[in-house]
Amino acid sequence: MSPLALTALIFGSMLLLMAIRIPIAASMFTAGTIGYLAQTGWLPYSNFLNTQAFARFASYDLSVIPLFILMGHFATKGGISKALFEFAAAVMGRFKGGLAMASLLACAAFGAISGSSVATAATITSVALPEMRRHGYSGRIATGTLAAGGTLGIQLPPSIVLVIYAILTEQNISKLFAAAVIPGIIAMVGYMIAVAIYVRVVPGHAPAVEDAPPPLTARAVLGVLPIAIIFALVFGGIYGGLFTPTEGAAVGAATTFLTALLKGEMSLQKFKECFYGTAISAAMIFLIFLGADLMNSALALTQVPNQLAEVVGSWGVSPLLVVVAILLFYVLLGAVMDELSMLLLTIPIFFPIIMGLDFGMPKESTAIWFGIMVLMTVGFGLIAPPVGLNVYIVNGLAKDVPMGETYRGVMPFLLSDVLRTLLFLFFPIIPLWLVGFIR
Repeated sequence: MSPLALTALIFGSMLLLMAIRIPIAASMFTAGTIGYLAQTGWLPYSNFLNTQAFARFASYDLSVIPLFILMGHFATKGGISKALFEFAAAVMGRFKGGLAMASLLACAAFGAISGSSVATAATITSVALPEMRRHGYSGRIATGTLAAGGTLGIQLPPSIVLVIYAILTEQNISKLFAAAVIPGIIAMVGYMIAVAIYVRVVPGHAPAVEDAPPPLTARAVLGVLPIAIIFALVFGGIYGGLFTPTEGAAVGAATTFLTALLKGEMSLQKFKECFYGTAISAAMIFLIFLGADLMNSALALTQVPNQLAEVVGSWGVSPLLVVVAILLFYVLLGAVMDELSMLLLTIPIFFPIIMGLDFGMPKESTAIWFGIMVLMTVGFGLIAPPVGLNVYIVNGLAKDVPMGETYRGVMPFLLSDVLRTLLFLFFPIIPLWLVGFIR
């Protein structure tokens, strides 16, 4: 069998298994097994599994993932989301569409301590959706705003997606986090502008003037003070050289737990649920790692990824066009796969192609910039039809809103995503500016 035919067999097997609803980790593992056995036989395959599984799971770098996930669970169970929304509503409630903007502000703040899009969307929706509906917001703008706001959970550090990208490409996690700060803030501001324009251009989806906007009280300010302290402690410590990202994740988890404890929100049952949830999420990610490792190793044996990199390099097309093609592929892939599986499957193939092209900047800067571009495209896939995961999560919590209305609600935010992606595509200096201060 030719290498190209074998590659097609590997990918075809994976897609077929996914189509019959086999879990993605098992689909990649099975497809990788077929490809590996076809090329090497049983003994090399068993030796690979024996060594690779231990090498992957014994990696110290991977410990940052469950720690940041645990930090997010403590934040979710600890009542932090309510304090964030109350403060944001007090600040933004005086503007037309203010509660929707407040929801985005709360999503950004919560995402900065959870690192998860799903957790951000589900947690802030449970607090903000009833308030928006009570104040007269339509189901379309309310659910669309919350679905899009959930993507801020991975666009701002500590993003689990960026952590996995850093591990796969052997890049500095601190620098990737720094590169994500300005794009994440621009994403939040862009979403707020989209709300402000939409509620004025399309009337009837938000009240003209908020009835009795929440007052900005000392209680509201003090409610967000612990979150500000956690963020400053974790990222100030990382960038101040006091501890590594892994140690920072541990400090963040511990301080978030103490905050929830002091607020009186952390019961023994919730404490157990945090660890159970972390174990389930981490196990899922690690199994996807193993399946992706096997599949990517089988693909590497075919030499097709290396040949593809050489072919793309010989075309002589603009490097930016190559990036655009890859980003469009991610948008299409996002319709059938979750963000972690997409990264684990494609980065080992696409990253060598990108690093082989000349973008007029150092290789490390190219790697970091490409990571930010991928991150934003993954966020696009979380709300784009037909299978935007965040849309399903938010719509499941808003049972009186038709799915079609939620998808209409996310359209202004998808436009904002497109404009932001084009901005960073042509001006890489924007995400890379803060990276220059990291040594």
